[in-house]
Amino acid sequence: MRQQSLDLRVHDRVALDEIELYSEMLSAVASADQPLTLAEIDMVLGVNHVTGRRESTPPE
Repeated sequence: MRQQSLDLRVHDRVALDEIELYSEMLSAVASADQPLTLAEIDMVLGVNHVTGRRESTPPE
């Protein structure tokens, strides 16, 4: 039975963030003349080279 009061405006923030990262990576790949290096991929994904973590990830 389908629920009639389903709110379609509810968003999954994690899923939306993953979609945004994926689209940024696809854009970078599409504009590149050759395969991306690991450093370029890290830059697109926002990986912090000092800690090896994403910038949005709090340190332990």
